Amino acid sequence: MKKRATFISSLLLTTALLSPSAFAQTAPTDTPIEEDEQVEETQPDADVDISAPGGDFSGEIIVRGKFIPNPIRATSEVVSVLGEAEIARAADGDIAGSLQRVTGLSVVGGRFVFVRGLGERYSLALLNGLPLPSPEPLRRVVPLDLFPTSVIASTVVQKSYSANFPGEFGGGVINLTTKSTPDEPFLEIKMSLSGDSETTGKLGYTYDGSDTDIIGYDNGIRDIPSGLAQAIARNIPISVGTEFSSLDLQNFGASLNNANTNLIQENRDIPANFSAEITGGTTFDVGDAFVGIVATAGFENSWRTRAGLQQTSQGIVNINGEPGLLPDQNFNFVTTENRIIVNGLLGLSAEIGEHKLRFTNLYIHDTSKEASIKAGIDAINVDEETLLNQGRTSWFERQLFTSQFVGEFKFDAFSVDLRGAYANSKRDAPYQRSYSYAFDDQIANDFVNDLTSPGESARIQFSDLNDDVYGGGIDLGYETNIGIPVNLNAGYAYYLNDRQAQRRDFRFVPANGLPNPIDQERIDFLLSDFNIFTHEIELREVAAQTSVPAYEAQLEIHAGYGQLDAELADGLRLNVGVRYEDAQQSVTPILLQGGAASLASGISNDYWLPAGTLTWNFADDMQFRLAASKTVARPQFRELAPQQFLDLETDRTFIGNPLLSDSELINVEGRYEYYIGRGERITLAGFYKKIDNPIENVAFVQGGGTLFTGFSNAPTATLYGAEVELVKYFPLNDLGGSFFEDRRLLLAANYTYTKSDIKVGAGDQAINPVTLQATDASNLFDDGDRLTGQSTHVANLQFGMEREDGPLSQQTVLLTYNSPRVTARGPQDQPDLIERTGWRLDFVLREEMNIAGQDFEMKFEARNVLGTGYRESQTLGSSTILNNAYEVGTRFSLSIGLNF
Repeated sequence: MKKRATFISSLLLTTALLSPSAFAQTAPTDTPIEEDEQVEETQPDADVDISAPGGDFSGEIIVRGKFIPNPIRATSEVVSVLGEAEIARAADGDIAGSLQRVTGLSVVGGRFVFVRGLGERYSLALLNGLPLPSPEPLRRVVPLDLFPTSVIASTVVQKSYSANFPGEFGGGVINLTTKSTPDEPFLEIKMSLSGDSETTGKLGYTYDGSDTDIIGYDNGIRDIPSGLAQAIARNIPISVGTEFSSLDLQNFGASLNNANTNLIQENRDIPANFSAEITGGTTFDVGDAFVGIVATAGFENSWRTRAGLQQTSQGIVNINGEPGLLPDQNFNFVTTENRIIVNGLLGLSAEIGEHKLRFTNLYIHDTSKEASIKAGIDAINVDEETLLNQGRTSWFERQLFTSQFVGEFKFDAFSVDLRGAYANSKRDAPYQRSYSYAFDDQIANDFVNDLTSPGESARIQFSDLNDDVYGGGIDLGYETNIGIPVNLNAGYAYYLNDRQAQRRDFRFVPANGLPNPIDQERIDFLLSDFNIFTHEIELREVAAQTSVPAYEAQLEIHAGYGQLDAELADGLRLNVGVRYEDAQQSVTPILLQGGAASLASGISNDYWLPAGTLTWNFADDMQFRLAASKTVARPQFRELAPQQFLDLETDRTFIGNPLLSDSELINVEGRYEYYIGRGERITLAGFYKKIDNPIENVAFVQGGGTLFTGFSNAPTATLYGAEVELVKYFPLNDLGGSFFEDRRLLLAANYTYTKSDIKVGAGDQAINPVTLQATDASNLFDDGDRLTGQSTHVANLQFGMEREDGPLSQQTVLLTYNSPRVTARGPQDQPDLIERTGWRLDFVLREEMNIAGQDFEMKFEARNVLGTGYRESQTLGSSTILNNAYEVGTRFSLSIGLNF
């Protein structure tokens, strides 16, 4: 760690000693600025705060497009910009919700952004141009619902690749810029109450936990007892016959906290959601420096109940003479999640002449406390008639902290853009408990659990993850005129991601069985100290055949780039560059002593990644862009690691494939942009991607019928499509009356069509995620399959009214549609698993008022007004398997904000 910290310090020192150089995309100083352009520069869209690697959105190299919004024409790439005004209009509490309104973007599970139908592995998220680790073990990409909109000044979505960005740029990059120097001192306090029709005041399930669960922090009740913790630290199997006696294993079981973490209780009146946040900032002069401070603190406590059906099928069967699917596992379930988020941001900034400094510290603590009850049959592990009752409790603490420094130094034609960051994320999941009772209609006429018979068990898991990310970069540039305006840019970037992950799984097993009626006791009595010692119930480690207990992973990237941005002719701009990346990626399994050897993964590749964008600004309000590039998509750690993880959203177990390889992409795009008026536009785009070795989710059934999701490289795939976007305002003053005289109507609509095809030819090979052996690719993929995560149709419509001048008044209807997408290739020649989210209708009302001299902002939201549910299924002939289906409900929210 000391070595890596020294690297960042050396990076800062090296930059300080460099001769002045620059990255600037500004017009030459002898270029006249017309009056209309000067007016345009004062418009709100010119004041969007954006911080990106090697990027400068403050000006533009081409000044002809004077009616094109400044952030759009300041970059040569295809971008969508969400400023504070656009984010506030949609009124989503987190940035993931706001991004689903952007053309070509869809948000999966309310958390992960898909760009143009490509899965989240093809998206790159940056904060102030710097990388972030993910607190999710199942994904490298940060779940964007972690970021409250109150801390974000702008969001830029760049869909065409440029060499100043990291090469992992499959679908696009999402760059979040935090708030910095405020124009004037401010203080905002917001509070909100909300609830939904499927959760609030309805039946749900919960468990006690600790006294401090309400604030999202465990008070120590879930700490692993010292004796068991020491045994785990020895990295040996915890079972009789290793170095432990039967009494040792009984002591381990008795030392665990029992009832508080195990006993699920009904709650017939699930409470409403509550959130509060305070944001403030000020500026002051310190000598020649203009210094700003922005701080935010927020708290949210929310509840969500999902009630529905989960089914799996063992394989294709004959149904009335036709192939079909039958549910071999068929469960009704009710799951209640209590989610608590605590966040804080402290930003310091300074402007010294043309120089800008930004020091940002962000802390997010996201906790999920969940209780789940399932009832149904398991024909695979038990039989077709025995009714099972299963319960699960869990506690997931995810924490993200990052500290960043950004310096943008300008010296006339030269400038230096310096960035350095350290980030850490943790995920602690102690006391993941589960149990299963089976109905005995022969003797007890009741549900029983003897801890050994089929369908009767009690288990507990402990897992934790730690990610450290170190990043830094220098961008240098020089602006000159060699008969034409030219910006020359070059840079170096370093990235290091270290991960340690561990998961230990245990089962309670009696040495000599349990007699009746002990097996009829509820779970906390069943696992009481009395029963553990009386009936010699041992805590034995479960040795998974396909999973390792721990692994270490690392990804280190050295990158350098050169880029030229030039005005070739009046209105014709070329940005061309190349990036070189050398990457070393490894995942090393850590086995228990005496365990069989496990395959480690190691990927060492270097790439030259060219990129070019030609922009033809053929009119003051129109331009056309043509872009082409080569990029990569590396496997994520969880896709490589042979360790099992449970995804609570799908209730499915994932396991990695250490034999995955990098994906390589060729990207081509053309885009027409017409800016009708201030804030108004029409855009049309077409795009094409060729992907070699795309990584696909592959479902398989193993371990007594458990449905797993693994990963494999398909041979190749293509993706192509088109986008259209319209934003238009209509004045309403012609309608007459004082109410309409200062109001206008907004119509914002976008639609994306995407089609993808996996290509499988004769002789193509792929790695089977179960056996880890090469097999014919046709055994895993069919020629013509679409990529997992890809929706053919994505559409958004915003229709609303707002006051142009005076106090805020907005009324907005938002309609979103995502067509079905594949979540995983079907197991054992079964059909693919298809996810359907359908139409979503939202309504947002925002009003500003002054009461007794105090400014207030009132906000009312109605989300998912149509009550569209969630459905993941497989269909074959006339048969359907509902892998995961539940109602989502309509959410209502009322909030008030005080502005000082």
